[in-house]
Amino acid sequence: MVWAHRVDQDAAVRPGGTLRVWCDLLPASDGTAPFSIHTFNQITGGDTIFPRQAAIANDHFVFSGRNADDKQTSIGREFAELHGIGKPYYATPGDGIFHFYFPEQGLVVPGAFIPGADSHSRAYGAYGAVGTGVGSTQLGFGWSTGYIYFTPAKRRRVVFTGKLRPWVSGKDLVLALLRRWGKAQAQGMSVEFVDAERQLPIPYRNTVANMMAEAEAQNGIFAPDEVTLDWYRRKGISDLPYPSFAPGDKVTWDIDETLELSELVPFIAKPFAPGNAFPADDVAVEKLPFDKAFIGSCTNGGYDDLLEAALVIRAGRERGFEKAPKRFVIFPGSGGVKRDIENPEPRLGGESIASVLRSVGAQIRESWCGPCFGQGPDALKKGEIAITSFNRNWQNRMGVGGLGYLASPAVVASSALLGYMAGPTQLGIKWDPERFDVST
Repeated sequence: MVWAHRVDQDAAVRPGGTLRVWCDLLPASDGTAPFSIHTFNQITGGDTIFPRQAAIANDHFVFSGRNADDKQTSIGREFAELHGIGKPYYATPGDGIFHFYFPEQGLVVPGAFIPGADSHSRAYGAYGAVGTGVGSTQLGFGWSTGYIYFTPAKRRRVVFTGKLRPWVSGKDLVLALLRRWGKAQAQGMSVEFVDAERQLPIPYRNTVANMMAEAEAQNGIFAPDEVTLDWYRRKGISDLPYPSFAPGDKVTWDIDETLELSELVPFIAKPFAPGNAFPADDVAVEKLPFDKAFIGSCTNGGYDDLLEAALVIRAGRERGFEKAPKRFVIFPGSGGVKRDIENPEPRLGGESIASVLRSVGAQIRESWCGPCFGQGPDALKKGEIAITSFNRNWQNRMGVGGLGYLASPAVVASSALLGYMAGPTQLGIKWDPERFDVST
């Protein structure tokens, strides 16, 4: 893919070699865009020319309630107005977190090269694109030229084999990988994922590719397959710009490994690393308390993620768990998801996802990053503990002095009902794939 996007046709593509690469999309958030804008203006002299493939999403500081943050977001807004950047390339507050919103709008496609000024731009690998995080200065350079300087990394492959067990989702896959890789993590490599059984839906792949940021990988990618193409067809997109592709037989991998999915269980990651993960049933024995339960973010804020949670909540209600004893808050990945979860859902007996979640006391917020990086009124205060479906539980990440735990939406939902950290089995729910499996 990098070879196909070369600016200089005689440039060799090899690990460690730097070359100029054309970009299909260059997204930033309201948090990083001001620095990219500064670089763009330094290079162009502030001329009102259309920045090539520039995209900005207001998702980091929009609902914090601080006047200083309003000034921050105004920089990107004024830049977009000056250069005529409108939707879907400019996402207004509430439109969504950009790693959900831009794919949702069809701006991320298989075969694309997309450097973004946010580490979780790696999420685009779920759709068969090269998504990687870059600095704001590099992005501003890309806005000015249409290309960036890029150094391909060594290659690593992970083949997912076997069938998923009950309650295991994309979050558990990536927590298992981070746990296995330990302190070395992905060693800055480009990671290719192979879904051997074609069983991982796009939401699961999004979670895995997204958290290659925490794995310290250059990027993570699933080569497009029928799962990918079906996702686009259901969005009404059948005419994709790039031909299908897959690694050739002669590809050599610096590290080649297999993850047997039938051996995985739901996990909970304890502070202060996503790889500090333990089986949820083992953690349940500890009956770890918490102050807040959060579901959402760019990692697990899709419709299917929230459906997974609502299915657990509905089953829990049937067993007498009628109210979440602690604060329970939902952050949809996009405004579109926030609207969709208000619609009747057949798998919930005609109830909407939102109504099921609200029935046990959950509050549904606007689509933004919020407490995932310690912002807004829901951020953790000193001494507070949260069980979340977010991507990072580093020290002070969700709020200074707070402690964050990571898990799948299903595990967070069951924890919310129980009042301590545990998976759905602790609610006494018996697994029924026709009822609970959202991967089909």
